[in-house]
Amino acid sequence: MKRITDKLFKDKNGKIVLGQFPNVPLLSWFIFMLFSNMTIFSEWNSEMRFLSQASLFTWAYLELTQGVNYFRRLLGLISFLYICLLSHCNNQ
Repeated sequence: MKRITDKLFKDKNGKIVLGQFPNVPLLSWFIFMLFSNMTIFSEWNSEMRFLSQASLFTWAYLELTQGVNYFRRLLGLISFLYICLLSHCNNQ
């Protein structure tokens, strides 16, 4: 059991890694999502929403392919699924 948790949460140096800073794509996603929900930017709503989804996609791709542990890669996969579900719901 300890080996599974080590692979899940520790990096190659044995340090527990749940989050990293700075993480520009994730920070960009958050900022663009905030802007897309503000009424003063209503004329740019679709552009801000697109940029937020593009930033989240970039972050998810990087985590899925280069995540330091399985937990981070799982977060990337969950984010990919979220993006696919969100784009599917927007197309309906």
